[in-house]
Amino acid sequence: MQFFFGFVNTSYIIKFDDGIARGVEWQKYQIKLVMAGEVFSEEWRSLVGERLGAKNPCYDSASLYGTADAGVLGNETPLSICIRRFLANNPDAARSLFGESRLPTLVQYDPLHRFFEVSDRAKHGAESNRTLLFSGDNGVPLLRYHIADTGGTIAYDEMLKFLGEWRFDPLETLQQQGTRGIHSLPFVYVFGRSDFTVSYFGANIYPENVTVGLEQPEIKEWVTGKFVLQVKEDADKNRFLSVVVELAPGVEASEEKKEAIATSIHFQLRRLNSEFANYVPPEYQMPQVKLASMGDPEYFPIGVKHRYTRR
Repeated sequence: MQFFFGFVNTSYIIKFDDGIARGVEWQKYQIKLVMAGEVFSEEWRSLVGERLGAKNPCYDSASLYGTADAGVLGNETPLSICIRRFLANNPDAARSLFGESRLPTLVQYDPLHRFFEVSDRAKHGAESNRTLLFSGDNGVPLLRYHIADTGGTIAYDEMLKFLGEWRFDPLETLQQQGTRGIHSLPFVYVFGRSDFTVSYFGANIYPENVTVGLEQPEIKEWVTGKFVLQVKEDADKNRFLSVVVELAPGVEASEEKKEAIATSIHFQLRRLNSEFANYVPPEYQMPQVKLASMGDPEYFPIGVKHRYTRR
C-alpha cells in the first residue's frame, strides 16, 4: 500500500469527486490530508473522509494554523480533533466555550516555541475584539505580533475540566484507539474572518452555519459546497435571506432540491446560531434559495477566489 499526504484547500472536494467519476479508488491509497487556510466544519471532514475511504477522522487529517511571517504556529492533533467533533455535535457547549455561534479552528501549540496572548482590548470587556497576539523566536524575532486573527487560548487542564462538566472525556475516547496524539499542550482557537458575516434582523449570520446545511447526507451529492449569502429586499421592501448555491457537475436544478436545501439550511441555522433563532421573526427565517450551475459567471466565476457573502 502507498501513503499519500496532500496539502489541501477545503474548496477542492470537487477534485476528489472528479477522481471517483473517473474510477479512481481513493481508499486503496490510504490518503492522509494536511490542510490549512480556511475554517471548515466537522461535517466537511466526515464528507471528505467518506469520499477517500478514510476510517478514523481523528487520525486521517490535520489542519495547520500559521502565517507566512512565522511559519506553523499550531496544528490539529487527534485530541483537538476529538474535542472539536464533540463540540460540533453539541453547539450549546461550543457557544459556552467560545462565546460565538460558529465553530473555530482548534489546535494545540508548544508554548516553548510559540507564545499566544489575547489583546488587552478584549480583556477589558470587548469580547468581539479577542485578537490573538503571538511571540516567536524566528529568523526575525516576533514579539506580540498582530495579524488580526480573532480567537483565544485555553489551558490543557481548563479544557478537560470544561469538557468534564459536559460529561465528555476525550482522553477516554481516544484511548480506545491507543494513546497516540494525546499531548498535554495548551489550545488556541481561531475564528474565520468576521467581515464575511451578514447582519439579518440584528443577528450575525456566519457562512460556517450555512455550510453545515449543505453538507447533510440528503444534500451533499447535489452541490459543490460553494454558495453566496446575502440579505436582499423584495418589491415591498421586505428583507429576506438569499442563498445562491452552486450545483455539482451533471446535477439539474429542481423545485424539490431548492426546498430541501432551504429546509436543511434553516434547520442548521436554528440549531447552531442562537441569534438567528431568537432575533429573526419566524416568518422571515426560511432562506430563499437559488440554484446555479457550476462556474456560473455571476456568482461562481472560475479562476477567481470565491467570497461566500455579499453586501
